[in-house]
Amino acid sequence: MSEMDKIVYRPVRDELAYTFGGRMPVAHLRSGDVLQVFTEDCFGGLVRGPADLPSQVCRMPYLNPVSGPFFVEDAEPGDTLAVHIVSIVPARDWGISTTFPHFGALTSTTHTATLHPPLEERVWVYRFDRQAGAVRFEATDSDHTIDLPLDPMIGTIGIAPGGFEARSTIVGDTHGGNLDTPQLRAGTTLYLGVNVHGAMLALGDAHARQGEGEACGAGIEIAATTTLIVDVIKGEPTPWPRLETDTSIMSVGCARPLEDAYRIAHHDLVTWTSTLTGLNVLDTYQLVSQIGRAPIGNVCDPNYTVLAAADKALLPAAGTPYGGMHERLRQLAARQQ
Repeated sequence: MSEMDKIVYRPVRDELAYTFGGRMPVAHLRSGDVLQVFTEDCFGGLVRGPADLPSQVCRMPYLNPVSGPFFVEDAEPGDTLAVHIVSIVPARDWGISTTFPHFGALTSTTHTATLHPPLEERVWVYRFDRQAGAVRFEATDSDHTIDLPLDPMIGTIGIAPGGFEARSTIVGDTHGGNLDTPQLRAGTTLYLGVNVHGAMLALGDAHARQGEGEACGAGIEIAATTTLIVDVIKGEPTPWPRLETDTSIMSVGCARPLEDAYRIAHHDLVTWTSTLTGLNVLDTYQLVSQIGRAPIGNVCDPNYTVLAAADKALLPAAGTPYGGMHERLRQLAARQQ
């Protein structure tokens, strides 16, 4: 692939987007193009230390910005957009995590209203050792520290929803969005069902790492430079976001309550796997019940995220998802490194 196929995009502050849909594209991509894009952290870079409490320095609804959207040539409703993550590189030597009022899984929220006071607002700063591939947790009220593996991921990535909708970037749904799953790391291919002409891809909200569930409502939030390769799969719809790695296939469900997100993800994995293997749906249901995994993305956003995952090696005589798109994009990615 020639250098001419690489699009580099770095937005200025007033070019950041806070919705999927409802915006004009910032650049055009073609199938096979490489996109290198800078994304700001979920606080817009405004939280830089313990004194920068998000409730004081950030302003709703200007949280969780994304870069884009990018118009993908030849993408039409009924197609699937494939997005392969080549690399995610932290743009700074530090990241931020927080607790703040009425947000997170273990505090009173606007959706789970109680008379108890909210948790204290607090900021943690994580320093990176790039050579060691580590991020350092430092307790705020003691001298306890521990180095955690650096494992960058994209928290928010998606395309325009259908029906002329514009959806906030803090919401996950069929169009993607704020999925907050650690599975969206380098080497993963994301499949999204196209809803509008050009798909309108956007992304942001990178994390240096995040535990499954994102319990406090924040990963280690970072600005990042992410490299992607895009392609269009014509005439093949995808009802909910799907992920593929070298070893696994995964379906994503977003909803509240959490069990509905679980049901959506597993319904999609069962029907997708049945198509790939030729197994009867009930046989597939039985098999997924024994081999499946259910990593949780988040339990703090307006819609919760659950994945249903299966190892490819345990699927009998399985066909190749999307005609081998993941492998083709993986080979293209290897040429970029």
